Order: sequence, then structure tokens, then C-alpha cells
Amino acid sequence: MKRVIQKMSSSALPIVLIPGMMCDHRLYTHQLTRLQEKRDVLIVHANHGESMKTIAQDIFNQIPWTRFALGGLSMGGIIAMEMVRQQPKLIAGLALMDTNPWAEKPDVKANRQPQIEMANQGEFLDVVANQMASRYGGSITEQPAQLKLVLDMAQSLGKTVFIRQSIALRDRPDQTQTLKSFTGPSIALCGEHDQLCPLDRHQAIVELMPNCQLHVIPNAGHLITLQAPSATNSHLANWLETLS
Repeated sequence: MKRVIQKMSSSALPIVLIPGMMCDHRLYTHQLTRLQEKRDVLIVHANHGESMKTIAQDIFNQIPWTRFALGGLSMGGIIAMEMVRQQPKLIAGLALMDTNPWAEKPDVKANRQPQIEMANQGEFLDVVANQMASRYGGSITEQPAQLKLVLDMAQSLGKTVFIRQSIALRDRPDQTQTLKSFTGPSIALCGEHDQLCPLDRHQAIVELMPNCQLHVIPNAGHLITLQAPSATNSHLANWLETLS
């Protein structure tokens, strides 16, 4: 499942956006509205494959352009890094949002199997609600609507995708060498209060990459595209203007 918005008259560089774990195109609703004013936008879901390698290959097969900007949030950023590892010459610039360049930590990896077992028992939405969404942050007044959207997205993707994505995250490689070798103009965006991928991950990304700027999004947690769309859109639009 994917969503393509094309402005055939546009000569601006297109952008591909990859959602985070158990999220779909609705994660980028606000970005779609802003960015499609000037360029083609493609949002691709990570539905197929149980490894970062195969997920990235599947996404490449769905992209109609030979050169594009690439962005991803959380797991979407991890997939984007794998895409850079595989075919860096296709990617003009990289936007990494609320994400992590390292392999899974042992304590997090150990928790994946119990979550997979819960999913096999039909309880994957409980995992999403209680172990994932509870740490996404955001304003207190907006959290009920945010939780509803998160669960709606997860429900639409289903148990099988949850298991595939869990395995891919569990077994993912470290991407520090990938980032060191990528010279395209890039940005790292981090919610000020992100509990899942805090600031140190993004400071590391900027230190690794030769051409990357860090922006901390105030008053936001892990889902900056939903929680702080105006600031996120502004940084993405400014970054895209630097690409050719």
C-alpha cells in the first residue's frame, strides 16, 4: 500500500517519505499538504520483508524517479539509512527524524520476542497502545486524538506487518559507516522531549555525517510530524530548497 501525489508540471526534486513502525501515510498528512505545493511526494509503507535489506529493496522498486530526496521518521529513518547504504547515488539528500543510527540495544532486542508472541495471540494493538504509543509524548490535550490515530494506522496495517517490522528492527545493522560516507545535504530533526530516540542519537548522526544540520523541535516528542507540523514543515521545506 502506498500513496502517491504527483504534480506533473513540477520540475522540483521529488521526495520520498517513509513512515515509522505501524504508521501509514497519515503520519505525514501535514507534510503532504505543504510539500506537494512545489514537488512530487511519494509516501511508501514498509509492509514487505523481515529485514531492513529486503524492505529497502521493496521500496526502491516502488519509486518512479532516478533521483530524489529521502526522509523517514523512527523506523522510517532506519529504513532510509539502509537505502542510502544500498544506492547512495540515487538519493540527493536525507532527512532523518526521531530515529536511531545504531543496531538494536540488547535490552530492547530481548523485548521483541514477547511482543511478537503477543501479536501472534492477537494482542498487537495492546503492544502499540501500552508499550509504544505511551512513550510518543505530545501535548496532554492532543494525546487522545493522537492515540486514536496511532491505533487506526496500526489496525490498518495488521498483525503480520507488526511481526515483520519487529523482526527487521530487532536484527537491523549499525549504519554509522553508511552515514559517514554520505555527502548529500542532510538534516536531523528531533523532538525536544523524544523518549524513544532522544537527542544524543541525533547529535551522533550529525557528528557522523559530513553535511548534516541538527534541528531540535520544541515542545514535541517522538512524532514531530503530527505534534509540531509547522516547525517540521519549515525545516523540511528549507532543506529541500538546498537540493538539486
